[in-house]
Amino acid sequence: MSVLDKFKLDGQVAIVTGGASGLGKAMGKGLAEAGAHLVIADINLALAQETAAEFETETGNKALACKVDVTSQQDVSQMVAEVMETFGRIDILFNNAGINEHVKFEDMPYDRWVKNMDVNINSMVLVSQEVGKVMIKQQKGSIINTSSMSGIIVNTPQPQAAYNTSKGAVIMFTKSLASEWAEHGIRVNTIAPGYMKTELTKDYFAQGGDMIDTWMKFTPLGRPGVPEELQGAALYLASDASSFVTGSVVTIDGGYTAL
Repeated sequence: MSVLDKFKLDGQVAIVTGGASGLGKAMGKGLAEAGAHLVIADINLALAQETAAEFETETGNKALACKVDVTSQQDVSQMVAEVMETFGRIDILFNNAGINEHVKFEDMPYDRWVKNMDVNINSMVLVSQEVGKVMIKQQKGSIINTSSMSGIIVNTPQPQAAYNTSKGAVIMFTKSLASEWAEHGIRVNTIAPGYMKTELTKDYFAQGGDMIDTWMKFTPLGRPGVPEELQGAALYLASDASSFVTGSVVTIDGGYTAL
């Protein structure tokens, strides 16, 4: 098998949570272009259906849209059942759903702290457990978690203790699960993006100001990334090209954490 063949995902089935837009959509598109059938799991069903239709048209591979609240065990179980009924297998799980709030710790209501933990880390627990039951039976699978450079360093100047804490937890969850499930042929890794220009952040960058100036000052490449710049790492970790890679943190941050 040539090295390029190792990156092919022909016939494989990938679930991407939060996959209807932003980073999830970009990484899902990369997997679809490599040959995978996609499951777009998102709380916004209309947008997920739109994204699924777009992927099918562009790649010719199947794409299934599922309305899922990733913090609901019932929703997650129903999603996995639907995926198995439709495809009969799950090869790749991309845990991507997440939220962030810039709130000073002393001002953050406890229920909002819990919400950040539920969406950013507890959802990964729920989805990984359900999908893991399938992968353990298959004795093969790749799980990729979206963490952040915020799980490695403290961002400045914005206050986001909840986000940073949750992303640090994602990194340790990734390493722990990689260790436990290696015996089942399941690899678990995480991509840790830096500042990215997405639909959610483009207004920040357009407005500029002290916060953006600070972000870029500490980014050696001097610019934010774009979602498409994560596709290569996503495909690498999903495919057999990374067959000896597990428990790793792939940081894609323009050099921010190198300083």
